[in-house]
Amino acid sequence: MTDSDLARQVRDVSRLTGEFTLRSGRIANEYFDKYQFEADPLLLDKLAERMAVLIPEGTEVLAGLEMGGIAVVTAVARHAKLPTAFVRKQAKKYGTARLAEGAEVAGRRVLVVEDVVTSGGQVVLSTADLRKLGAHVDHALCVIDRQEGGSEALAAEGITLRALLTREDLA
Repeated sequence: MTDSDLARQVRDVSRLTGEFTLRSGRIANEYFDKYQFEADPLLLDKLAERMAVLIPEGTEVLAGLEMGGIAVVTAVARHAKLPTAFVRKQAKKYGTARLAEGAEVAGRRVLVVEDVVTSGGQVVLSTADLRKLGAHVDHALCVIDRQEGGSEALAAEGITLRALLTREDLA
């Protein structure tokens, strides 16, 4: 399958048009329903295989962000053979009361994995939380970069965004 075939498949299953409020509060006339490609095991596996080659050298842990990033990071980890942490938006108040579950992040080079990046807001917040836990984070990886300022917002925080697909690829 070529990159353009993969992009077409993602677009066909996930691109919606209409009026949508994004996490950032912005209104968009186009929305990528990430759960549609995350719920398809064959498509998710193809995406993960391609994403695994984008992992920066020296990465020790993959960190998937709640909620959409969890399915993606689990699939990518299978191909990359790297341990995984699952990062909550806020630490739970019961049980282990941890923000990052799974692999230990303290003192390790961590790659943040997300499904769709628009403004980069959640990646910035979660990276700050991971850094407070002692993780070394300087890269993020996503399936789709909507190309709406997320890459620039992350760069301002010392994070380089790598994207498998961009909004332009899905046009």
